[in-house]
Amino acid sequence: MQAKTERSKLLPFVTKPGRYLGHEYNAIVKDWDQTLVRCALIFPDLYEIGMSHQGLQILYHILNGQDKVLAERSYCPDRDMEKLLLERNSPLTSLESDHALADFDILGITLPYELCYSNIVTILSLAGIPLWAKDRDESFPLILGGGSCSMNPEPVADFFDAILLGDGEEALLEITTLVGRIKGDNVSKAELLSQLAAIKGLYIPSFYQPHYSDQGTLSEIRALKDDASHVRRRIVADLSRIDHLKQPLVPNGKIVHDRLGVEIARGCTRGCRFCQAGIIYRPVRERSPEQIMNIASSGLADSGFDELALLSLSTGDYSCIEPLLKQLMDTFASDYISVSMPSMRVGTLTQSVMDQIKRVRKTGFTLAPEAGSERLRRVINKGITEEDLLTTCRDAFALGWKVMKFYFMIGLPTETEEDIDAIAALAMKAKKEGDRYGRGRRQINVGVGTFVPKPHTPFQWERQISIEESRERIRRIKGAMPRSGINLKYHDPEQSFLEGVFSRGDRRLAKLLESAWKGGARLDGWSEHFDLDIWRAAGVECGLSLDTFLRQREPDEILPWQHLHSGIETAFLQEELAKAHEEAYTPDCRYHGCQQCGLCDFKEIKPIVQGKKAEECGEKKADQPTTSPANQTVNESSTAGEEGHFKYNVIYSRTGDICFLGHLELLQLVFRALRRAGITTHFSQGFNPSPKISFGLALPVGTESLAEYFIMDLPAPLKSAEDSAVLLNSQLPPGLTVQSVALHSGKVPQNLQSSYTVTCPRPLSVEEISRIDEFLGREEFPLCRIRKGKKSVFDIRPLVATIVLETATSLSLELLYTSSLPGVKPIEILTHVLKMDIETAATSKVLKTAWHSLEEDTK
Repeated sequence: MQAKTERSKLLPFVTKPGRYLGHEYNAIVKDWDQTLVRCALIFPDLYEIGMSHQGLQILYHILNGQDKVLAERSYCPDRDMEKLLLERNSPLTSLESDHALADFDILGITLPYELCYSNIVTILSLAGIPLWAKDRDESFPLILGGGSCSMNPEPVADFFDAILLGDGEEALLEITTLVGRIKGDNVSKAELLSQLAAIKGLYIPSFYQPHYSDQGTLSEIRALKDDASHVRRRIVADLSRIDHLKQPLVPNGKIVHDRLGVEIARGCTRGCRFCQAGIIYRPVRERSPEQIMNIASSGLADSGFDELALLSLSTGDYSCIEPLLKQLMDTFASDYISVSMPSMRVGTLTQSVMDQIKRVRKTGFTLAPEAGSERLRRVINKGITEEDLLTTCRDAFALGWKVMKFYFMIGLPTETEEDIDAIAALAMKAKKEGDRYGRGRRQINVGVGTFVPKPHTPFQWERQISIEESRERIRRIKGAMPRSGINLKYHDPEQSFLEGVFSRGDRRLAKLLESAWKGGARLDGWSEHFDLDIWRAAGVECGLSLDTFLRQREPDEILPWQHLHSGIETAFLQEELAKAHEEAYTPDCRYHGCQQCGLCDFKEIKPIVQGKKAEECGEKKADQPTTSPANQTVNESSTAGEEGHFKYNVIYSRTGDICFLGHLELLQLVFRALRRAGITTHFSQGFNPSPKISFGLALPVGTESLAEYFIMDLPAPLKSAEDSAVLLNSQLPPGLTVQSVALHSGKVPQNLQSSYTVTCPRPLSVEEISRIDEFLGREEFPLCRIRKGKKSVFDIRPLVATIVLETATSLSLELLYTSSLPGVKPIEILTHVLKMDIETAATSKVLKTAWHSLEEDTK
């Protein structure tokens, strides 16, 4: 039985406890006392966002690959968990070992997007660590930042001891080596920072001092060290190292991108003038097809994912994409593993690519024309035509896709009313292609967001439109859209406004952040939590006009990030801005020669492009996949079911914290464990094939059980049911234990009786005990439920066979259930029948001990 941690005691009181469980497959728990340097990698957003982040996983495995280094994870808690931690005076801890964050040597905080900045304040506050770097001495962990927002971290720079610019794979090892070398030497924080500053790409904010004019603009960024006028971005020259990508973390709970992600290339030189990623991730570095196949094969086998996402800023621009995709599908399609390409550029989503993708599941496509008119696409250097987009739609609809997603921006430089009207016109033209070439109902989903000028881009000097201007343009698009067939969604202009404030903000915003956080700002990237009024009030308190941060910058103006060098020359950015106003095209340097951006030295730093032809990409005939996994054979005779269908009943227990997973999360966990164990099931037919497995009735979240089951339909009998049970247990998280695997008829009972024991944290009161007899003496007992705003009332009395007081603190329950009809939860017996207080009921241990069918012939 798992020991209760302080965090696990809080799980009954939060809405999504799966976020805080830990114990994910491939999570690494090292001996704390046997490691020298202890790092906590922190993603400042909710678990389901942070676990989808590829960069954090890469660094996690790289650090844990070092003998004397330990890396664990932590994420920003939701509001309910934050409240509980504060009420109980419990610190925020790591997911792996439940150590307080203040106990670590290094806290590595990702800076992924601007609207997560208030979450950094939440994390440090809950960790009991002073927010401002100047208030922390060497007794506190080193606070290290990194990620895409590190190229202008100035709004949060005063909170950090050091910030890594650029790629972290090599630099982070240098940082931990240095920290480990001086640990125990009583080195002052000032000396530590001086030594860290020698690491290429590492920015020490306290070594730079901004000065402001009376008008609030920067007059100078003074380097306090003579040899450090600026810091240049760190670049990993070659992505050939892949050992840290073969054992991906597999979430227990549902996350946003719930799949195996494989980075096939880093960097993009298409040259879209609004795109920050296209600048700060240059040059293009492609992995070889052989490397990608190696990562995919190992990662899928060791994770159990049924979807493989090919990750890149523009996946379709990978030079070997067509032969690679064919090889992937030839290898994995028979195992019902789909391939998705979430970042596709119009023109690269060809018919042959779609032909491959649809072999398993028609995974979704999001195409980003960005602008509705040809003219505005020339301004932003998008390099695609309307015909390119319509051809892609025509092919997709003809091949059976029913939904296409488009993304546009409003507020781009030089935008006119005609450009805005072109968004709706283009969407309607795409819908007509679907009506003409597709079958059945076709849908166009249009997403619209406000353009936010980003540092280090040609548009970094441009103005961002106001909230009201955004709303007016959205209203105009809405008015031009038809009522059916096209669905319009848009990003909240108020959130885009705050993103714009921080995107090009300076160090004065640190006080704004602290003030807004104290005023209640939390989880600003989530619309249900975001409140711009809090930020407006904080601006007044700090004497800052937030609207001024959206203004146009002068060409010779000192910018807050001027001392942080992306490697791209300012002159190149200014030339690109001029070309934007001339509607002039800049070609991709991968195929049209160097465009003189200033980054590559062509010795160490240079583009790596694998090839343009199939033979250059190492295309070869893929081995045919094995039809029967090694642990399945036809050696065991069976009479169960029809020919080719062998059904097994798997009985398992569910104890400890794992009981806080929801039913759908448990299903996904089992599906992946079966894949890792090499147990192949039949699959359903249709648009989204899934394993043919029947589960028992859903268990309430927080309820433990010794008597759960699922029935799996296999194409071949197991070589040994006992060995399969052992193998499956090796793939399941702590608390899930297979007790037996046996052949079965496959029939699932629809009516059953379940037995529970309930152990309360205190003796039942006299009043609670008396209510048991009162309930059993009644003929009916209506219970009211409210779900998603809807109220329903049903009688639970016929569903309760017995309630017996076993001891002063425990009850036994016999409850009746019928499939597809409402059932009563044991905790509802406590709160509604016994009228027990919520906290006592929530902390009572509910254990399902047995069940039996009320029907015949279900074995």
